[in-house]
Amino acid sequence: QVQLVESGGGLVQAGASLRLSCAASGRRFSSYTAAWFRQAPGKEREFVARITRSGASIYYTDSVKGRYTISRDNAKNAVLLQMNSLKPEDTAIYYCAARLGDWVSSRRNDYGYWGQGTQVTVSS
Repeated sequence: QVQLVESGGGLVQAGASLRLSCAASGRRFSSYTAAWFRQAPGKEREFVARITRSGASIYYTDSVKGRYTISRDNAKNAVLLQMNSLKPEDTAIYYCAARLGDWVSSRRNDYGYWGQGTQVTVSS
């Protein structure tokens, strides 16, 4: 199994940047597709971005395209989410998720491993 721990969240003003990290332990993280989801209060958890094992396939939800960048460093068992030009609507708890193999999916139920989340709050 793999354990995931997110970090890097915080309170920022609109237009600022944050970099989230997902640190993995256990089985080598290079064996997993990794994704970021987020959940605002009272809303369903939604897909943000994902990256396959080698980084060959990357996909973002429309609302973050051009502002967010997902990357990974398999040697360090880590996945990063660089978030620029943040907006109040980006406010949510951000979760790291993983699934064994190359898995091209934006669906929550396709990911079996989850971190506990890190809070991102963007003020206007």
